[in-house]
This record gives sequence, C-alpha cells and structure tokens, in this order.
Amino acid sequence: MNTAQADPLIGRLVDGRYRVRARIARGGMATVYVATDMRLERRIALKVMHAHLSDDSAFQSRFIQEARSAARLADPHVVNVFDQGQDGDLAYLVMEYLPGITLRELMREQKRLTVPQTITIMDAILSGLSAAHRAGIVHRDVKPENVLLAEDGRIKIGDFGLARATTANTATGAQLLGTIAYLAPELVTRGTADARSDIYALGIMLYEMLVGEQPYKGEQPMQIAFQHATEQVPRPSVRNPGVPEQLDELVLWATDKSPDERPLDAQEMLDRLREIERELDVTPISTATTAPISVGHDSGAVTKILPGTAVVSEASVPQATEIDNGARLRRRTERRRARGALLLSLVLLLAVAAGSAGWWFGSGPGSLIAVPEVAGMPLAVAQDTITAENLIPTTTERSSIDVPKGDVIDSDPGAGERVDKQSTVELIVSSGPAKHTIGKLSGLTEEKARQTLIGNGVRVDEDVEEYFATLDPGLVLNVRIIPRAGGDTYACGDGCDLFEDDEALIQVSLGPVPDVAGKPLGEAKQILQDARLKVDENTPEEFSDTVAKGSVISQTAERPGGGSWRPDDTVTLTVSKGPQLFKVPDVAGLTRDEAVRKLKDAGFEVRYAPFWNGVPNGLTKAQSTDPEQGSMRRKGTEIYIVINVSG
Repeated sequence: MNTAQADPLIGRLVDGRYRVRARIARGGMATVYVATDMRLERRIALKVMHAHLSDDSAFQSRFIQEARSAARLADPHVVNVFDQGQDGDLAYLVMEYLPGITLRELMREQKRLTVPQTITIMDAILSGLSAAHRAGIVHRDVKPENVLLAEDGRIKIGDFGLARATTANTATGAQLLGTIAYLAPELVTRGTADARSDIYALGIMLYEMLVGEQPYKGEQPMQIAFQHATEQVPRPSVRNPGVPEQLDELVLWATDKSPDERPLDAQEMLDRLREIERELDVTPISTATTAPISVGHDSGAVTKILPGTAVVSEASVPQATEIDNGARLRRRTERRRARGALLLSLVLLLAVAAGSAGWWFGSGPGSLIAVPEVAGMPLAVAQDTITAENLIPTTTERSSIDVPKGDVIDSDPGAGERVDKQSTVELIVSSGPAKHTIGKLSGLTEEKARQTLIGNGVRVDEDVEEYFATLDPGLVLNVRIIPRAGGDTYACGDGCDLFEDDEALIQVSLGPVPDVAGKPLGEAKQILQDARLKVDENTPEEFSDTVAKGSVISQTAERPGGGSWRPDDTVTLTVSKGPQLFKVPDVAGLTRDEAVRKLKDAGFEVRYAPFWNGVPNGLTKAQSTDPEQGSMRRKGTEIYIVINVSG
C-alpha cells in the first residue's frame, strides 16, 4: 500500500492557501510535505506538527520558536521560513522547498567524505551558523540530519526547532535537548548551552565526515554522553591517515571539553577554516546532485552527491521544436521501409521486457518495499504504519531518556531500507529511562561518587552540600536523589535504585567542628572563622579554677535549630573570668575553735601553731591572720592564725 495515498493530508488545501502534494519526511515532532502555495504559485515545504502533539503547549511553543528563530536569519546557507500558522487543529510552518538529500544520507551512502567535500560542506554550515550566532541564536541541535544538500548545489542548515536566544541558554525540565551523539560536555554535566555548544557539535560532525563514523559509541545513550563528558575526541588522522594536520587540529579545537578553550562562535571557526583552505590550496567546490528527488511517494529517490557534477533539471532539457509537414512525410516513408525490421525488433523487445518485468516485480528491486520512518511515533501508530506497507511489525524495548515511554525510538531495518513484502520490521520501543542499582556512596571521595552517578546516567548537581561531621574532610556523607518523574527526594548514601536522568545532590563532610576549649579567645575565633564558622560577638563569661582568664571554657555543642553544623553557622563561646576570689574574714578576738570554724565556713583551709592544741580553747584568743583579714583569696587558700593566751 502506498503511504502517500493513505495520508489524509495529501490533496488537502491547508489554510485556504497551501495544496499538499506529497509527503517527503517524517520525524519525531512533525511531518514534512511538499506543497504548492496557490497564492504565489510556487513549491514550498510544509512542516506539520503531529496531531498527538498539537495539544501540548510545550511542543507548540518549540514549533513557533523554530519559525521565529529561522525567520530572524537572512543568510543563503539557512533554510528560509516564510510563514507559520494554525488551521483548526493543524499547526504548520511554511519553509523553502529544497529538493535534494541530507548530509546524513550522503554519509550513509558514501561513508567517508573527501577533504574537498568536507571543506565545502563545513564552509557552508559555518557560514549559516555564524549568521545565527551573530543574531544571538544558539541552534542546539546541529547534526547531519539538519544539513540539507540541494540539487542545485546549495548547502543549508535548517530545523531551528530547538534554537534559543543566548540569554536563555539553560536546559530546563528533566531532559537535555539535542542529539546525544553531538552533545557538548557542558550539556551533560550542567545542562547549559551557548554558541560554543554548537561548535562542539560541528567538531563531531567534522570528525564524522573525515573518518566515516562518530568518535564515541555505546549501547546506551548515556554511555555516549559520559564519554563526551570525560574523554577527549581523538585526531581524525588516527582512523584516516589522509586527513591533513590542520583539520586534525580544527577538530581538537572545536571539541575541547572546556567551552572556554573552543572557538567563541561559528565565525571564529569559519575564519580558521578559511585559513586552512588557503594553506591546503583547497577551494570550496560546488556540490550538486545527479538526479532530482522524486516527491510522488514517501521514500523519495536515491540521490548521490558528487563534486563537480552538473544538475540537469527539467527546465534545462531541450524541448522538441515543432516539426513541419515535409519532415513528417519523410519520416513516415523511412518508417515504412524499416517496418519489417521494426516488427521483428519489437517482438524481441517485448519478450525481453516481459521477462525483465517479471523478474523486476517478482524477485528483483521492484518487489522491495521501503521501510517507512516511524521514529517518534506512539507504538500503535507505528504498527499501523508498518502494517499498511505490507510489512509485519514486531517490538522490542530499549531504555531511553530522549524518547517518551511507549514511543518508537527506531526500527530494524531502518527507515528507507528496502525489504521484501511481508518482511518483519522490529520496532524498538522506549521503556523510558533505564533503572540502575547504585552501591554504597557514603565514605567515597566526592569525585568517585560523582563519576559513579554520571556513569549510571544521573545528572549530578555541580554544587555540593557541606556539613561538619566525624567523617574525614572531603568524603561523602550522603547523596540525595531527585526523581526526574517527580515525587519526594530520597537518600542514596547506603545505595539505592534510581533511573537515568534523575538528579543527584552530593553531601560532603568537612570533618568535625574544631574544638577550641582552653584556647585564648582571639585564637579560638580565628580557628573557627578559618573553618568557615561565625562566632557570636556576645561571649558569656564564667569563673573557672582550671581555665586561665580570657581563654575559652566551652562552645555550643548543638547547632541552633538542630541538625549538623554547616558553614556560616554561628558558634557561641563561653570565656573564663579566672578563679572566683573571696574576702578573708576578721577573726581577731575569737577563740581558737571559733576562728577556725569561721575561716572554714568561708571556704578557706586553716593552720596555726600545733602548741595551741594542748591549751584549753577558753584560754585562747585569735590575734591576726596571714593573709590578713579583708584580703581577696581563692577558696581553699590556707590561712594561718596567730593565737595568744586570752585575758
């Protein structure tokens, strides 16, 4: 069954102006048709949002953003956007129609490109992207699928559906936008993008054109993302010795893990490419197609890009001039003379044609069916699409953070591949983010815990929470997991189950709060401030028999408000006033025993000459003390009594 015929939009007049002719591409967000602008009588490309996304305000916003972003650009290397609108439940963009193929299709057919081809394509892409960067627009989805190679030799970059102004460059929500194979490290680790993120994607594309494959591979998308965040892209010449050193260095410059070490924007990279063109004596060549794209059905025609091949369009084919009657009679006579030979030749040709047709439609290429594009479709829609092409759908699940659960990631065989009727097409369906079990993280270094989490597809907050604890400084106390699907956060210090694209916040030990008891107040304050704690200016004072005056007796043991101590918390210190002093009482005139009792009651130790123990108390009389009465002394000080005989 022909997909184009089954598409209800074929033949429809959209918004009273655009007559839909044929479907030419289908993606995860929209389908692209070739249509005729009835008002201006010209061919255009009509990009229509998928019906199941039309109620999603976020998708509509991105759809409109593409129109606004691209419409702001006026550059021969950017696909023009003419209009945007809504026809009932149909949201659409009107774009420049460019018959041809994408850079991805060229690389799929040719694998590795030549140096002149690569320079030609990269020069055009950088020219278009530099216009975007000058306008303050970051593309955010630079990849071969978005580079169009037109039949007439033009090279353009399109699909600004993910573009954003450079003043709003943070990836929000629970996903990182863009294709994982071209994702800059800062998008993996911090979720932020600017013009230098586009440069990184260009560097990966440049490597792929020169080598024939991407630098990083992995079974799971997050394995590839982890390589982008932790590894350096190798030199293309390692895989293709024919790559000049200048292009090696350009790839390394564009794909440096640090954004600050890359070209500032596309113009700076283009300037360097133009220098390389002069150094290598390579001039960008006109790139054209050998055959026009067919738009009569979904699959299109195979188109090859060959440097220097001229395009032969319908307009350039010479038209037959009108033949006069004399010439017509001469030809009729010639045909009668050759009729016998012609009849014999015709019989032979019919026999050959019948055999060829039987082979072509029976077992040759004519019996094959192109696998339709189903990526991004809900499973039920994809199954119907496959079945409508006289193919048999089967399903298998694969985890994905980019494709919603239940939608199709890809197919095997892939879109556009030609297979026999009733062949089985495996639909690879997203099961959502993969689930991982993480071992104990408490006690690890922060870097080790961070690598473990990122290696399992978790987004780790660049900031950490710091606490004073008995654990050694720099070791992980706990990890808090923030589920991408929503819900309460939970602890993962002792290990846990989590999903790719969850967010993690690491909590790290600063070691115990410094103990400053016994230290002079000034020294104690400095120690605590160096540990990033504040000291209460109001320092209570107490007498102490053991701590010198002006030194710290104690500090607050519990954090105000409870919980563990954190930097910038305030500590209160209690300072010693030294020992407390008491007045020596006056005992002059008292008997021995009375004087002893009065001094002891005041907290002092008492001593006198042993001789007086043999004298009756009534015959004794205290004369004075040493230290003398009225002096201030610590409790426990020994007081000597001078005693005389009374009377």
